[in-house]
Amino acid sequence: MRALLDTHAFLWWTSGDSRISDRARAVIEDPETTVLFSAASAWEIAIKVARGRLELPQPPERYVPDRIRRHRLSVLEVGLAHALRAGGLPEIHADPFDRLLVAQAQLEAIPILTADPAIARYEVDTVW
Repeated sequence: MRALLDTHAFLWWTSGDSRISDRARAVIEDPETTVLFSAASAWEIAIKVARGRLELPQPPERYVPDRIRRHRLSVLEVGLAHALRAGGLPEIHADPFDRLLVAQAQLEAIPILTADPAIARYEVDTVW
């Protein structure tokens, strides 16, 4: 199985935050699961840090790659098809990063690990 982390799920998982659900934790910890981290989430994290809306113990350029390695995540790059699909999605969610994650999940046919109820309104599988 493959599963895509929403940005908050990545931050909660890699920091040991208790807000990660038991179900999401089970999927992430399953040795049969390839857990994916989107390049779009790296962009979102970098922007939030730059705007003072997110604090990390290290600069994002070090924190994100370190946590990807430490937690053995696979990076899902953003491709042209992902970008075009995100632009054509219904206006359920205004956040462009979440729309891009939805597009990636749809095109890659994988669930998103997310606590965001708006994402579940799209035609995409969610786990939480």
